[in-house]
Amino acid sequence: MDGSLLRYVAEKGSIAVDGVSLTVAAVDDRGFAVALIPHTLKATTLGRLTPGGTVNLETDVLAKYVERLLPGLRSTQ
Repeated sequence: MDGSLLRYVAEKGSIAVDGVSLTVAAVDDRGFAVALIPHTLKATTLGRLTPGGTVNLETDVLAKYVERLLPGLRSTQ
């Protein structure tokens, strides 16, 4: 996973994988994990993915907003 995206992934936060919004179950310095139930695998394209396949990832926009605000907060303290 691209490290520039991983910084926006937080445990219990959300991430969209191929347009499917999921809750992040775990994060480490190499990637993240999500838990998928059988219904989600059947009702989405996620059940047809293969290991190492390419997916579109969209991180939680809240993390990007926080990052943008932090420099301003640091300069006022």
